[in-house]
Amino acid sequence: MSKGKSKTLFDLIKSLDKNEKRYFKRFMLSGGQQEDRKVLLLFDLINTQPEFDEDKLLQEEPSLKPSQLSNLKAYLYEKILQSIRQFHLAKMGDVQIREQIDFAQLLFNKRLYQQGLSCLRKAKKLAIANGNLELQLEIIKLEKRILLFTNSHGTTSQVDEIIRETSQITGQINNINVFSNLAIRLNSLYTRIGYIRNEQEYLKVKDYFHTTIPPIEEEKLSSIEKIYLYRLYVGYYFFIQAFENGYTAAQRLVALYESMPLLLQGNIESYLQALNSLLIAQNKLYKYAEFVETNQKLHSIDLIPSVHINESIRIRLLKYYYVHEINQYFMTGDFSKGIEVIMNGHEKQILQLMDVLDKHSVLIFYYKIACLYFGAGQFRQAVRWMGGIINIPNADMREDLQCFARIITLIAHFELDNRDVIKYYIRSTYRFLLMKEDLHLFQKYILGFLKKLHDDPDEEELTRRFVELRNQLLPLLNSEYEKRAFLYFDMISWLESKIEKRSVQAIIQEKAALRLS
Repeated sequence: MSKGKSKTLFDLIKSLDKNEKRYFKRFMLSGGQQEDRKVLLLFDLINTQPEFDEDKLLQEEPSLKPSQLSNLKAYLYEKILQSIRQFHLAKMGDVQIREQIDFAQLLFNKRLYQQGLSCLRKAKKLAIANGNLELQLEIIKLEKRILLFTNSHGTTSQVDEIIRETSQITGQINNINVFSNLAIRLNSLYTRIGYIRNEQEYLKVKDYFHTTIPPIEEEKLSSIEKIYLYRLYVGYYFFIQAFENGYTAAQRLVALYESMPLLLQGNIESYLQALNSLLIAQNKLYKYAEFVETNQKLHSIDLIPSVHINESIRIRLLKYYYVHEINQYFMTGDFSKGIEVIMNGHEKQILQLMDVLDKHSVLIFYYKIACLYFGAGQFRQAVRWMGGIINIPNADMREDLQCFARIITLIAHFELDNRDVIKYYIRSTYRFLLMKEDLHLFQKYILGFLKKLHDDPDEEELTRRFVELRNQLLPLLNSEYEKRAFLYFDMISWLESKIEKRSVQAIIQEKAALRLS
């Protein structure tokens, strides 16, 4: 086993929880083979290592020979996967379905056709409940095989039903492929640039969407097709900043899952994504009471019957918990409390979480936490967290966040009275925005304001310039594409805080109280 594969084995072992490790040991000991005991010894040795070190393994256990180690590691990897599969068998709908299909196949090979068909009926029932169209199609293929390879080729009605089911499921799979392919294409573009920036991008995305999606009669779609369709709508409407439409699609998606408990239990991660989409829409539209209610659903996932919280779901839940906790403080404007509750209480856990998240999610955390500190008036911390975005090695992801991270960093340096730093950063920010084709009126006005600070205006003149900048920016709130800038940073409230000589937190809290009353 190569070094890369050894690291794979090490990561797999470290991913196991205590119950899985305990089960694995029982699983191996039940075989009673001498080879299995040696593999178990290797498992224990690797499990105790903080980092994988093959030389140290061989030093600590002379019975492990270098010539054997590669095969032992490969065997151990396979056995761990088998034990995990067995341990989670009752909790994984797809695995249960496949088990019944395998049983049916074995019985057919024994010519025990009725027993095999009984297993297929169980498998089909589970596949329908879990919404697994691919396995339904596999089951139908086996049913066809039985009709072909037995003397009884079935009644006309049986044959017609199988043909009808095949055609129906194939059509559903084709629709789902179209919806999901379009969704990942749009998501890929969103992950690169963020929200659309101008009419040219909007028309390009809109044209691609409407020419790719087939004619749809929604009332004729199956529940599974609707799930993929609503997911697609959510992503599309969010991308083009049509949040009301995205909110409606997210509502329908959540309601659809909740109307089918068995489907929800078998697709809990997809349900979490639906709740996340609804929370994002409620946050953007300031539907605070609904946001709190949906957030409560998110925190009550473990109360759903028969739900198993695996490691993937646990990480996703933690990500959503923290992101929407921050969003809730954004909605109320209580940034200081957000810092106290989230960062002072959970910064270590958040940093550990960020170590295992994808780069896109990490960028979002950096940005939201930086804005939380900015709102609380802790500008040095805001600069520190924005640095996590500015200094990322891959500059082709979320160009919008990278651009606005630089703008907010400049404003934070203004608050810290770092005039020399501002002079340097303005030039580099101009170059970056031009390179990313994101130099719009919002950015031009702010950079122009900061650029003129070199003449060191007195307090009265500075206040006049704040008023002038606010008056330049206010009309942009009604601009179809310029208004997107205010999704990233409430520049108007910051300017009002400078004009009125109050904290930006006080200004935003005041507006939030009026909006939420």
